[in-house]
Amino acid sequence: MPIRKIPKNYSNVTGIAAHSKAEGQAMFESTLERDFLMLLEFDNNVERFEVQPIKLEWKNNLGKTRSYTPDVLVYYKQSKHKPTLYEVKYREDINKNWNKLKPKFKAAISFCKESNWKFKLITEIEIKNAYLESVKFLLPFVRQGASSEDDMMILDDKIIQLGTTTPKELVSSIYSDEWNQARLLPTLWYLIGSRQIQIDLNSKITMSSNIWKRQ
Repeated sequence: MPIRKIPKNYSNVTGIAAHSKAEGQAMFESTLERDFLMLLEFDNNVERFEVQPIKLEWKNNLGKTRSYTPDVLVYYKQSKHKPTLYEVKYREDINKNWNKLKPKFKAAISFCKESNWKFKLITEIEIKNAYLESVKFLLPFVRQGASSEDDMMILDDKIIQLGTTTPKELVSSIYSDEWNQARLLPTLWYLIGSRQIQIDLNSKITMSSNIWKRQ
């Protein structure tokens, strides 16, 4: 459960995202945080995450108590990946406010060492890329689920037969009319988003993208 309420902000995008892997409300204070939560939801290695999970306190050089609430705590499915406490910031914000942010990050690093966690600072460089655009496109189809189990089997059998192909070639090899081809697409995008059919997620997804059956 988030330990502090995110106020409405008219200079940044704030809100609550609906994510099945979130413990409590998945609140965000910027589009960058919103996009990062989307990446976590899509990531098969992520078991669950919690937004603003803890409040860290320390005393500054003047003996005054200061506090800091990191953005997201992520738990991974594989035990070799330690729980990771993430802070999501724009690089411009880090450069501009480094003196103010540095003691906060030091407090987080110290706490994570004691808790056998990791602390990681993540910026738009790691978030805003072609992979994010692929996730934004595919995630709604994953949440919606397959339109038809029969269509799943038809697509699966055909791509095994074709090998490496494209969405356009795959659906046109099953149906000749455009209406039925279009009907197949939501299920195809679901299969791709759930990793049952493979695609290069680091490139823009089009009807001409290469796709292949997961081994």
